[in-house]
Formats: sequence, C-alpha cells, structure tokens
Amino acid sequence: MQTRTKRFTNLKAANEQLQKFAKVVNSDHAIRKLHKNESLRVGIDLGTSSIVLTVLDHDNQPLYGAFEYDHAVRDGIVVNYMESVQILKRLKQKAEKVLGIELTTACGAIPPGTGESSAKIVSNVIEAAEFVCRNVVDEPTAAAQFLHLETGTVVDIGGGTTGISVFKNGKLTEVVDEPTGGFHMTLVLAGNQHIKSDEAELLKRDPKKEQNIFPIIRPVVEKMATITKTATSKTIEQPVVVVGGAINFKDFIPTFSKTLGMPVHKPSFPQFVTPLGIGMYDHE
Repeated sequence: MQTRTKRFTNLKAANEQLQKFAKVVNSDHAIRKLHKNESLRVGIDLGTSSIVLTVLDHDNQPLYGAFEYDHAVRDGIVVNYMESVQILKRLKQKAEKVLGIELTTACGAIPPGTGESSAKIVSNVIEAAEFVCRNVVDEPTAAAQFLHLETGTVVDIGGGTTGISVFKNGKLTEVVDEPTGGFHMTLVLAGNQHIKSDEAELLKRDPKKEQNIFPIIRPVVEKMATITKTATSKTIEQPVVVVGGAINFKDFIPTFSKTLGMPVHKPSFPQFVTPLGIGMYDHE
C-alpha cells in the first residue's frame, strides 16, 4: 500500500509542475526570474505534429517552454531537415529573449527502436540550430524520468508511433515502438469526413467537435491499447501512465483502459511530459 501511495504522490507532483509550465508555454515570461550565471537544461522534442523546446533549471524544475506545429517529422523520423532547423532556431530565439540568457546545450529524443541513424539526424538538427547536443534518449524513458516512475509502464502516444517502456524497481526491462499514433487518428478522420489531412488535423484539435469526432477515431485508440497489451513480451507493470498530445480527449483514457483491461492514468497536459523529461538529460 505504501508503494501505491508513493506512485500517486509522484503523479500529483508532476501535475503541479505541468500546470505551472503550461501557463508560460509560448508566453512572454518564465515561471521565475533567473539567477546570474544560472546553469540551465534544455529538452527538444522533434514530434510529428509539433516541435517543443523546454527549459529547466539544474534541479530539473521547469522554467519556460515554446512550441510550433510542424510537418517536418513523420513516424518519429525527420523528413524535412531544414524546416526542423528553422523552427528550432525560432523557438531558441524566443526562449532566449524571455529568459535573457543564451541557451547553449540541449538534449533530444527519438521513438524507441528507430536506431542510431535517427538519433544522429536529431542530433544534427539540434547542432544546426546552434546548440551542443549532449544526449539523445528514447521518448518513453524521458517521460518516466519526469514522472519519477520506478515501477510501472509509460505509453507515449506520439504523432506517428506508440512507444512503450516498462520499468521495474528503477530498471528499464523492455522498450518497444509501434507505428500507430495521433497522425493515424487524423487519417481515419480525413477518410471518414472526405477532407484533406490538414483539415482533419485542425478538426481533431477542436475541443468543441470532440463529441462527434471521438467515435470515429475510437478504433485507433483501441488499437493503441491492444498494441500496449500485446507488443511487450514481459508483464505490463502498473501503474500504466499514458502521455502525449494525441490523448487529449475526454473518452481516451476510459476507452484505452477498457481495452487494456487495467487502470490507466493521464497526467495534466500530457503533451509536455516527454519534452520536460528530455530536458532532464541535458547534463554532463
């Protein structure tokens, strides 16, 4: 019972950080003023639907964040190098203006199992945007780092993939990635409504249309849960925490949980969990 309490305390603490962080994303101010010569950490998430930059202090407390929607990445792989670099440079400049300090180092991330070549491309994008890239980690592991999850399963629903990391007693026991994500919801919606994918993406993001949209994309959510249940060779450790911008639907968690056959937890602002976790690896 003690372990269960600790797990939920961790999610509560994470939610408090996420709520503070969400208020300053793309704003003109940080969570607090910086001290002189303060050491900062930067996380960069090159996602299928957006590129996110997060800034943390040396105690891993979030300070500021910025993002832009993009078409530069597909299924976790950078497909438009120059667009990625240009967006990242803009985000860097925006953060530096708000913080009043130059950002020099950063950490990136890739979906698990996408290989060294994918990590190298992410590193190259970061370096081309005038950072020193200190590390490239896998996305669900970064999410678990932010959540301080010792034992449990993190399911990171990205734009193009579903990444699953299983942890036991602080050790990563399995990590897998399957090609189904938020973009597949968009494709199903586009086909159903006979519209272009860009229009479907905007429709998917409109909270007012959620009641009509979710029944159309429900099968994709059920597939993601089935992937989580069947893709891992080891037992799924509880708690199961699902993160990623694609899960911001009221009925996502109940649907996912029912198909998975066990309780599932969603942090506040799940789209920022992985980017903040990535930043925690930006150190020597």
